[in-house]
Amino acid sequence: MLTTIDLAYWLPVIFAALMVISMFAYVILDGYDLGVGILLELESNTHEKDKMIAAIGPFWDANETWLVLGVGLLLVAFPMAHGVILTALYLPVALMLLGLILRGVAFDFRVKAQAHHQPLWNRLFFVGSLLATVSQGVMLGRYLTGFAPGWGAWGFALLVGASLVAAYALIGASWLIMKSTGALQQRAVVWAQRSVWFAALAAVLVSIATPWVSPRVFDLWFSLPNVFLLAPVPIMSAALFGVIAYSLPKLAQRQRNGNDNFCWIPFAATVSIVLLSFFGLVYSIFPHLVIDQLTIWQAASSTEALQIMFFGAALVLPTIIGYTIYSYRVFWGKAGELSYQ
Repeated sequence: MLTTIDLAYWLPVIFAALMVISMFAYVILDGYDLGVGILLELESNTHEKDKMIAAIGPFWDANETWLVLGVGLLLVAFPMAHGVILTALYLPVALMLLGLILRGVAFDFRVKAQAHHQPLWNRLFFVGSLLATVSQGVMLGRYLTGFAPGWGAWGFALLVGASLVAAYALIGASWLIMKSTGALQQRAVVWAQRSVWFAALAAVLVSIATPWVSPRVFDLWFSLPNVFLLAPVPIMSAALFGVIAYSLPKLAQRQRNGNDNFCWIPFAATVSIVLLSFFGLVYSIFPHLVIDQLTIWQAASSTEALQIMFFGAALVLPTIIGYTIYSYRVFWGKAGELSYQ
C-alpha cells in the first residue's frame, strides 16, 4: 500500500502538521505560565506570589518542551526554511532565549533568596516573562510580513508583540481562576476581566492590520466565496470573547458564595480562541513555510531522510504527549503551598 502513496508529497505535509501541533501546544501550555509571570507584577503580597508560582511550578519547564520539539522539527525536516527564518529572526530569538533563561533562574532563586532579595527575583521573573512574550509576538509579526523591511512592517510586528502580552495575560489569569482559591482567585477574576478587553482589542487590530501588510492574506480572506466560508472564524472568536466577559462576573459571585463550579470556562474559551487563530494562521500561509518564498516541499529534506525522521517523530511525539498528560493528571486540582523541601 505504501508504494501507492506519494511520500514526496505527504511527508512534508505530515511534518508541517506536527510543527503546527507542537507550536499550538506550546502557545497554550507555556502561554499560561508566561501569563502568570506577567501578572506576578500586579500582586503585592509575597505569600500570594508564592501561590501563583505554585500554580505553574509542576508544569512550566515541561511546557517549554513543545517549543524545543517545534524548532527541532523545523531544523531537521525543513533545513532551507530553518536557515531563512532563524537568520531573519536572530535578534528576537536571542531576546526570547534571554527572557526564558532569566525566568528559569529567577524561578528557583526567588524561593531560596533572603527576604530582602525576593522582590528583585520576583521582578526578574516578571521581566523574563514579558521579554519572552514580546519577542515571540515580534517573531510572529515579522514572519507574517515575510520579513519585509521598513517601519510599517516593524510597527506591525511590535503590535503583534503587544497583542501576545494581552493574550498570555488572559490565559494566565484564566489558569489561576482554575488552580487557586480565596483572595488570589478573586484577583485572578479581576485580572481576567481587564485583560479580556485588551485581548479582544488586540485581536481586532491584528485582524485589520494583517491583510493590510500582506496582500496574500487579503486575497485569501476577502475573495469570493472565501469571505463567506471563513466568516465563522471571526464570528466564533467574537462569541467566545463574549462568553468570557459574561462568565467572569458570574464566577466572581459564585466564588464569594463558596461555589467553584464552571471555573474552567474562561480557560476553555481562551484555548478555543487560540485554536481558531491557529486555523486562520495556517490557512493564511499554507503551503508556504516562508511566505511567498518557500513552500513546504521546496524547503523539505529528501524523502529518504524524512522517512527516517518519521520513525523518530513517531517515538518522540507520543512520549511527550504521554508525559504531559501524566504530569497534569498527577497535579490535577487546586495548587497547594509552594515548597522546595
